[in-house]
Amino acid sequence: MTKFPYDRFAKDYLQELLSPFGTVETSRDVAGEVREIDVYFAPSPQSAEIDKQVLGLLGRFTTTSSVFEPFRNGVKRSEVRSCMNKLFDVFAQLEREAKRDNTTVNEESLPKLWILSPTASESLLDGFGAKLDSQNWISGVHFLSASLRTAIVAIHQLPVTPETLWLRLLGKGQVQQRAIDEVQALEADHPLRNKSIDLLLSLKTTLELNQNLDKEDRDLVMQLSPLYEQRLAEAKQQGIQIGVERGIEQGMHNERRTLIENLLRVRFGNLDEQLAAIIEPLLALPPDQFTAVLIQLSREDLLRRFLQQ
Repeated sequence: MTKFPYDRFAKDYLQELLSPFGTVETSRDVAGEVREIDVYFAPSPQSAEIDKQVLGLLGRFTTTSSVFEPFRNGVKRSEVRSCMNKLFDVFAQLEREAKRDNTTVNEESLPKLWILSPTASESLLDGFGAKLDSQNWISGVHFLSASLRTAIVAIHQLPVTPETLWLRLLGKGQVQQRAIDEVQALEADHPLRNKSIDLLLSLKTTLELNQNLDKEDRDLVMQLSPLYEQRLAEAKQQGIQIGVERGIEQGMHNERRTLIENLLRVRFGNLDEQLAAIIEPLLALPPDQFTAVLIQLSREDLLRRFLQQ
């Protein structure tokens, strides 16, 4: 898959899932060379462990501060080392802060690094001394020595259970496709279902803008197309589509504006100044196009696309 759309999807996806339980930073700068952590998570004291159960295995990763580094393709040795270098930079920064404050760093409070990779070869795991902890963790989670506070999560080795769903969605090929089907089959009121679908449809839209899709990209777009159709059907059930046909037939400006306003309110809860500012650019699109755009794109993507016009 094209690297950057997937990177954006993975960061947005983890941010959406984890933000109710603590502070999430994406593309966080670290000291030393110019390097960025993909996702840095700091748990909130107010977030109850029972609430995290909805995240399954991903929720278990968030009991302490965590660094998440997702990869679309199987992680390489050099990439593992690069991730660990970033983690050690964080350690060094915390040590400097503790020294300045005349305190000590609690080893157990140091962040853990979770390298999320679809696959991990035996030679790579052996090279880093990564081991399974079958007494406490399911298969697919390989831990380096305790003091390194690092684990390599081989997503395609995870058992296919509800507990692993939100990580398998970051896999690829058939593993990701099965996870998409499972998300699609969830109850409509599941707390993570709509967030995940919105991000997947945003990824679909981003990929479709690329004229040079490889087979894997095309397969993913095709896989997501029924999800888009389902979202349209759900939108109709919620009354989002009321007036679309009439607006298309009559081409009445006021009806189209009202429809756009209603779509924005249903998607995002209220119509603030930023969202109101994109109504005029949206009115320039045919009704079938602006309806699809408003259903597929995230708030961030809508503002980025239409405020720049």
